[in-house]
Amino acid sequence: MPFRDLYAIPDAPERWQVPQDFTTVFNWDFAPERSRLLNLYERGKAMQWDANQRIDWSLELDPEDPQQLPPEALPINDAPFFQRMSRAEQSEIRRHHQAFNVSQFLQGEQGALLCAAKIVQQVPDFDSKFYAATQVMDEARHVEVYKKLIGKFGIAYPMTAPLRELLDQVLRDSRWDMTYLGMQVVIEGLALAAFARIRDQAQNPLAAAVNAYVMEDEARHVAFGRLALRDYYPHLTEAERAEREEFLVEACYLMRDRFDAIELWSALSLPVKECLAFLHESGSLAAFRQRLFTRIVPTVKDIGLWGEMVRKGFGTMGVLDFAATDLDALARDDEAVARRFDERRAYVDHIVRAAQV
Repeated sequence: MPFRDLYAIPDAPERWQVPQDFTTVFNWDFAPERSRLLNLYERGKAMQWDANQRIDWSLELDPEDPQQLPPEALPINDAPFFQRMSRAEQSEIRRHHQAFNVSQFLQGEQGALLCAAKIVQQVPDFDSKFYAATQVMDEARHVEVYKKLIGKFGIAYPMTAPLRELLDQVLRDSRWDMTYLGMQVVIEGLALAAFARIRDQAQNPLAAAVNAYVMEDEARHVAFGRLALRDYYPHLTEAERAEREEFLVEACYLMRDRFDAIELWSALSLPVKECLAFLHESGSLAAFRQRLFTRIVPTVKDIGLWGEMVRKGFGTMGVLDFAATDLDALARDDEAVARRFDERRAYVDHIVRAAQV
């Protein structure tokens, strides 16, 4: 079955073409410049993995609650109109909601694939080209795993309007650092927090493992953006810095609003206004949105885009306290969690082999 046939929203376009005009930079010097980025490149090479080997795709999803998440993972779970529904109706909405989110992971990862390939072409220094090349492979693998995972739902959703708008801006912009800022910092920073929620809360072992392994890669990608932009942004003029801060705040609002999931509620023929009213009045969505900025805020501060406009924007969102988050500790934890999933898989395989003998 063509993957497009899984879309719950009819008439989803088969292709999206984004015209681009940017300079491809050849570096004839070939001289690596920053040992930190070269070390990241070495890690990127060493930590490549095969999705067919590392993940047990024979595992299935729960028909009623595919990823087996806590009830509150569905933001309208406590809404009066939802509580009045039958169990079968609630299960169907829960299945669609999870498929909607995983679909956005898949759509975002394809965007990351294209952005990483663009960075290889655009970025002037060779060490960044080296690492970005490993990220291209990472992103292709992420598209692969989320495509396989969403296939087990039997439902898919096209890209949301806010994500599409941000990707359109990032892909069209001719400046290499804007690709980093939009993708490495905002989109992937937010995705890490969303992945973590499933990795840490899902009782379904397949869903948890997919997100754990993707997060292991994504933590390196965010580190790549930090290292590159931290060195570049001190040299900007005040006007150039202000332009990037304005873009950053707008991008964060776009990504925050993506979780209103208007397309989902509409596709399910739910009362959209009632859904949005509950989401905004109950506080559940606000709390979830705040957690999404766990990685973005400290990254933005680290790269030096910490002017009044950014601080005011983050203050309005209620996420300024995340500025003190230890990003390196989070990245180490992401890798440790992925190793524990490997150990668990190895232990289960050992038990199965022993039983067969």
